[in-house]
Amino acid sequence: MPTFTALTTLTGREPAYKLGEAMDAILPEPTGVGVFEMEDGSGLWEVGVYFEETPDEAALAVLATAFGAKEFVVSEVPETDWVAHVRRELAPVEAGRFFVYGSHDADKVPEGCEPLLIEAAMAFGTGHHGTTLGCLKALDMLATGGFIGRRVVDIGCGTAVLAMGAARIWEGTVLASDIDEVAVDVAQVNVVANGLEGRVTCVEAAGFDHPELAAAAPFDLVFANILKGPLIALSPDMAGAMVPEGFAILSGILNEQADDVIEVYAQNGINLYHRESIGDWTTIVLRKMT
Repeated sequence: MPTFTALTTLTGREPAYKLGEAMDAILPEPTGVGVFEMEDGSGLWEVGVYFEETPDEAALAVLATAFGAKEFVVSEVPETDWVAHVRRELAPVEAGRFFVYGSHDADKVPEGCEPLLIEAAMAFGTGHHGTTLGCLKALDMLATGGFIGRRVVDIGCGTAVLAMGAARIWEGTVLASDIDEVAVDVAQVNVVANGLEGRVTCVEAAGFDHPELAAAAPFDLVFANILKGPLIALSPDMAGAMVPEGFAILSGILNEQADDVIEVYAQNGINLYHRESIGDWTTIVLRKMT
Protein backbone atom coordinates (compact mmCIF):
# COMPACT_ATOMS: atom_id res chain seq x y z
CA MET A 1 0.00 0.00 0.00
CA PRO A 2 1.48 3.38 -0.97
CA THR A 3 2.09 6.06 1.64
CA PHE A 4 1.88 9.78 1.01
CA THR A 5 3.62 12.55 2.92
CA ALA A 6 2.76 16.23 3.11
CA LEU A 7 5.45 18.52 4.56
CA THR A 8 5.51 22.20 5.38
CA THR A 9 7.43 24.63 7.58
CA LEU A 10 6.44 27.70 9.59
CA THR A 11 7.80 29.93 12.31
CA GLY A 12 6.95 29.33 15.96
CA ARG A 13 6.15 26.39 18.18
CA GLU A 14 2.54 27.36 19.00
CA PRO A 15 1.30 27.81 15.40
CA ALA A 16 3.12 24.63 14.38
CA TYR A 17 1.34 22.57 17.03
CA LYS A 18 -2.00 24.23 16.24
CA LEU A 19 -1.55 23.33 12.57
CA GLY A 20 -0.72 19.78 13.60
CA GLU A 21 -3.90 19.60 15.67
CA ALA A 22 -5.97 21.01 12.79
CA MET A 23 -4.90 18.03 10.65
CA ASP A 24 -7.24 15.81 12.68
CA ALA A 25 -10.21 17.31 10.81
CA ILE A 26 -8.87 16.85 7.26
CA LEU A 27 -10.11 14.17 4.86
CA PRO A 28 -8.82 11.68 3.93
CA GLU A 29 -7.82 11.13 7.53
CA PRO A 30 -4.05 11.14 8.20
CA THR A 31 -2.39 8.07 9.65
CA GLY A 32 0.10 10.22 11.55
CA VAL A 33 1.13 13.82 12.20
CA GLY A 34 4.54 14.97 13.42
CA VAL A 35 5.65 18.42 14.59
CA PHE A 36 9.39 19.01 14.94
CA GLU A 37 11.69 21.95 15.55
CA MET A 38 14.33 22.09 12.83
CA GLU A 39 17.89 21.76 14.14
CA ASP A 40 19.50 24.29 11.81
CA GLY A 41 19.07 27.32 14.05
CA SER A 42 16.50 28.86 11.66
CA GLY A 43 13.67 28.96 14.21
CA LEU A 44 11.44 27.06 11.78
CA TRP A 45 9.19 24.15 12.69
CA GLU A 46 8.27 21.31 10.35
CA VAL A 47 4.83 19.72 10.21
CA GLY A 48 4.75 16.32 8.53
CA VAL A 49 1.50 14.49 7.75
CA TYR A 50 1.19 10.87 6.56
CA PHE A 51 -1.66 9.42 4.52
CA GLU A 52 -2.62 6.03 3.09
CA GLU A 53 -4.75 7.78 0.43
CA THR A 54 -3.89 10.66 -1.87
CA PRO A 55 -4.30 13.80 0.28
CA ASP A 56 -6.60 16.67 -0.66
CA GLU A 57 -4.08 19.30 -1.76
CA ALA A 58 -6.72 22.04 -1.85
CA ALA A 59 -7.57 21.41 1.80
CA LEU A 60 -3.87 21.39 2.66
CA ALA A 61 -3.42 24.72 0.90
CA VAL A 62 -6.25 26.27 2.92
CA LEU A 63 -4.73 25.09 6.19
CA ALA A 64 -1.23 26.27 5.21
CA THR A 65 -2.59 29.74 4.44
CA ALA A 66 -4.64 29.86 7.64
CA PHE A 67 -1.60 29.15 9.83
CA GLY A 68 0.98 31.15 7.88
CA ALA A 69 2.86 28.06 6.69
CA LYS A 70 4.60 27.44 3.40
CA GLU A 71 2.75 25.44 0.76
CA PHE A 72 2.65 21.72 1.60
CA VAL A 73 4.93 19.53 -0.50
CA VAL A 74 3.15 16.23 -1.21
CA SER A 75 5.10 13.11 -2.14
CA GLU A 76 4.38 9.43 -2.59
CA VAL A 77 6.71 7.26 -0.54
CA PRO A 78 7.68 3.96 -2.16
CA GLU A 79 7.24 0.80 -0.14
CA THR A 80 10.58 0.02 1.49
CA ASP A 81 11.87 -2.56 3.93
CA TRP A 82 13.55 0.08 6.06
CA VAL A 83 15.47 -2.28 8.32
CA ALA A 84 16.94 -4.04 5.28
CA HIS A 85 17.69 -0.64 3.75
CA VAL A 86 19.46 0.57 6.88
CA ARG A 87 21.46 -2.63 7.07
CA ARG A 88 22.70 -2.04 3.54
CA GLU A 89 23.48 1.63 4.14
CA LEU A 90 24.96 1.55 7.65
CA ALA A 91 28.40 0.04 7.42
CA PRO A 92 30.30 -0.56 10.66
CA VAL A 93 31.87 2.53 12.20
CA GLU A 94 35.34 2.75 13.73
CA ALA A 95 36.02 5.48 16.29
CA GLY A 96 39.44 4.96 17.79
CA ARG A 97 39.31 1.65 19.65
CA PHE A 98 35.53 1.37 19.29
CA PHE A 99 33.80 -0.61 16.54
CA VAL A 100 30.05 0.01 16.23
CA TYR A 101 28.18 -2.59 14.18
CA GLY A 102 24.88 -4.36 13.59
CA SER A 103 24.44 -8.11 14.03
CA HIS A 104 24.43 -8.49 10.22
CA ASP A 105 28.09 -7.39 10.31
CA ALA A 106 29.16 -9.55 13.26
CA ASP A 107 31.67 -11.36 11.04
CA LYS A 108 33.50 -8.06 10.41
CA VAL A 109 34.41 -7.27 14.02
CA PRO A 110 38.23 -6.98 14.09
CA GLU A 111 40.40 -8.41 16.84
CA GLY A 112 41.60 -6.06 19.54
CA CYS A 113 38.75 -3.56 19.24
CA GLU A 114 36.01 -2.63 21.71
CA PRO A 115 32.85 -3.87 19.95
CA LEU A 116 29.49 -2.12 20.43
CA LEU A 117 26.45 -3.85 18.94
CA ILE A 118 23.62 -1.52 17.89
CA GLU A 119 20.89 -3.00 15.73
CA ALA A 120 19.82 -1.26 12.52
CA ALA A 121 16.21 -1.02 13.71
CA MET A 122 17.45 1.17 16.58
CA ALA A 123 19.43 3.48 14.35
CA PHE A 124 19.46 6.69 16.39
CA GLY A 125 22.86 6.78 18.04
CA THR A 126 24.62 4.16 15.92
CA GLY A 127 27.87 6.08 15.55
CA HIS A 128 27.20 7.12 11.96
CA HIS A 129 25.99 10.57 12.92
CA GLY A 130 28.76 13.14 13.40
CA THR A 131 27.66 13.78 16.99
CA THR A 132 27.86 10.18 18.21
CA LEU A 133 31.04 9.52 16.24
CA GLY A 134 32.62 12.65 17.69
CA CYS A 135 31.75 11.61 21.25
CA LEU A 136 33.22 8.13 20.80
CA LYS A 137 36.41 9.63 19.35
CA ALA A 138 36.61 12.04 22.28
CA LEU A 139 36.17 9.16 24.72
CA ASP A 140 38.97 7.26 23.01
CA MET A 141 41.18 10.37 23.14
CA LEU A 142 40.71 10.80 26.91
CA ALA A 143 41.32 7.10 27.59
CA THR A 144 44.43 7.07 25.39
CA GLY A 145 45.74 10.05 27.35
CA GLY A 146 45.51 8.07 30.59
CA PHE A 147 42.18 9.31 31.96
CA ILE A 148 40.13 6.69 33.85
CA GLY A 149 36.43 7.33 34.37
CA ARG A 150 35.28 6.06 37.75
CA ARG A 151 31.93 7.85 37.94
CA VAL A 152 30.43 8.26 34.49
CA VAL A 153 26.97 9.35 33.34
CA ASP A 154 25.44 9.62 29.86
CA ILE A 155 22.69 12.28 29.83
CA GLY A 156 20.22 11.91 26.95
CA CYS A 157 21.67 8.49 26.22
CA GLY A 158 19.56 7.38 23.23
CA THR A 159 20.86 3.89 22.42
CA ALA A 160 23.36 4.13 25.35
CA VAL A 161 26.25 3.61 22.93
CA LEU A 162 28.39 6.16 24.79
CA ALA A 163 27.65 4.70 28.21
CA MET A 164 28.45 1.23 26.87
CA GLY A 165 31.70 2.50 25.36
CA ALA A 166 32.78 3.76 28.78
CA ALA A 167 31.73 0.49 30.43
CA ARG A 168 33.80 -1.46 27.90
CA ILE A 169 37.06 0.21 28.92
CA TRP A 170 36.63 1.05 32.63
CA GLU A 171 35.47 -0.78 35.73
CA GLY A 172 32.42 0.22 37.72
CA THR A 173 28.84 1.06 36.78
CA VAL A 174 27.95 3.70 34.22
CA LEU A 175 24.62 5.53 34.41
CA ALA A 176 22.62 6.16 31.24
CA SER A 177 19.58 8.43 31.41
CA ASP A 178 17.06 9.78 28.94
CA ILE A 179 13.87 11.81 29.21
CA ASP A 180 12.19 9.49 26.68
CA GLU A 181 10.78 6.24 28.06
CA VAL A 182 11.20 4.49 24.69
CA ALA A 183 14.86 5.50 24.53
CA VAL A 184 15.42 4.05 28.00
CA ASP A 185 13.84 0.76 26.90
CA VAL A 186 16.02 0.71 23.77
CA ALA A 187 19.09 1.47 25.86
CA GLN A 188 18.33 -1.44 28.18
CA VAL A 189 17.90 -3.83 25.23
CA ASN A 190 21.29 -2.74 23.89
CA VAL A 191 22.93 -3.18 27.28
CA VAL A 192 21.70 -6.78 27.40
CA ALA A 193 22.70 -7.43 23.78
CA ASN A 194 26.24 -6.28 24.59
CA GLY A 195 26.52 -8.40 27.73
CA LEU A 196 26.79 -5.33 29.98
CA GLU A 197 24.01 -6.07 32.47
CA GLY A 198 25.05 -4.73 35.84
CA ARG A 199 27.63 -2.46 34.21
CA VAL A 200 25.24 0.10 32.67
CA THR A 201 22.17 1.24 34.58
CA CYS A 202 19.44 2.88 32.49
CA VAL A 203 17.02 5.35 34.08
CA GLU A 204 14.32 7.73 32.87
CA ALA A 205 15.32 11.21 34.00
CA ALA A 206 15.45 14.84 32.91
CA GLY A 207 18.97 16.19 33.31
CA PHE A 208 20.49 15.32 36.67
CA ASP A 209 17.10 15.20 38.41
CA HIS A 210 16.90 11.58 39.53
CA PRO A 211 17.72 9.94 42.89
CA GLU A 212 20.19 7.48 41.33
CA LEU A 213 22.06 10.28 39.58
CA ALA A 214 22.10 12.39 42.73
CA ALA A 215 23.45 9.46 44.74
CA ALA A 216 26.21 8.73 42.20
CA ALA A 217 27.37 12.35 41.82
CA PRO A 218 29.80 14.00 41.59
CA PHE A 219 30.92 12.58 38.25
CA ASP A 220 34.37 12.66 36.70
CA LEU A 221 32.96 12.24 33.18
CA VAL A 222 29.64 13.42 31.78
CA PHE A 223 28.37 12.72 28.26
CA ALA A 224 25.57 14.92 26.91
CA ASN A 225 24.85 14.43 23.22
CA ILE A 226 21.65 16.45 22.99
CA LEU A 227 21.09 19.94 21.46
CA LYS A 228 22.36 23.48 22.04
CA GLY A 229 19.34 24.74 24.01
CA PRO A 230 19.17 21.86 26.50
CA LEU A 231 22.97 21.87 26.84
CA ILE A 232 23.00 25.54 27.80
CA ALA A 233 20.11 25.07 30.24
CA LEU A 234 21.96 22.12 31.79
CA SER A 235 25.27 23.93 32.34
CA PRO A 236 24.78 25.10 35.98
CA ASP A 237 23.52 21.68 37.08
CA MET A 238 26.35 19.95 35.26
CA ALA A 239 28.92 22.15 36.97
CA GLY A 240 27.46 21.19 40.31
CA ALA A 241 27.45 17.49 39.42
CA MET A 242 31.14 17.26 38.35
CA VAL A 243 34.29 16.75 40.37
CA PRO A 244 37.11 19.31 40.06
CA GLU A 245 39.24 18.41 37.01
CA GLY A 246 36.35 16.30 35.71
CA PHE A 247 35.54 16.11 31.99
CA ALA A 248 32.37 16.67 29.96
CA ILE A 249 31.94 15.46 26.38
CA LEU A 250 29.16 17.44 24.70
CA SER A 251 27.66 17.23 21.24
CA GLY A 252 24.44 17.73 19.30
CA ILE A 253 25.94 21.15 18.51
CA LEU A 254 25.96 22.65 15.03
CA ASN A 255 29.37 24.06 14.10
CA GLU A 256 28.16 27.66 14.27
CA GLN A 257 26.67 27.06 17.75
CA ALA A 258 29.81 25.68 19.38
CA ASP A 259 31.30 28.99 20.53
CA ASP A 260 28.06 29.93 22.29
CA VAL A 261 28.01 26.65 24.20
CA ILE A 262 31.70 26.94 25.10
CA GLU A 263 31.17 30.48 26.42
CA VAL A 264 28.24 29.50 28.65
CA TYR A 265 30.12 26.56 30.14
CA ALA A 266 33.18 28.72 30.75
CA GLN A 267 30.96 31.05 32.77
CA ASN A 268 30.13 28.02 34.92
CA GLY A 269 33.78 27.07 35.44
CA ILE A 270 33.97 24.33 32.79
CA ASN A 271 36.52 25.28 30.13
CA LEU A 272 37.34 24.05 26.64
CA TYR A 273 39.84 21.19 26.49
CA HIS A 274 39.36 19.92 22.91
CA ARG A 275 36.98 20.33 19.99
CA GLU A 276 36.38 18.50 16.72
CA SER A 277 33.96 19.08 13.87
CA ILE A 278 32.59 16.21 11.78
CA GLY A 279 30.38 17.38 8.94
CA ASP A 280 27.95 19.99 10.27
CA TRP A 281 28.43 19.00 13.91
CA THR A 282 30.96 19.88 16.61
CA THR A 283 31.88 17.80 19.64
CA ILE A 284 33.53 19.62 22.54
CA VAL A 285 35.47 18.23 25.46
CA LEU A 286 35.42 20.48 28.52
CA ARG A 287 37.23 20.31 31.85
CA LYS A 288 36.02 21.70 35.14
CA MET A 289 38.26 24.15 36.93
CA THR A 290 39.59 23.21 40.37
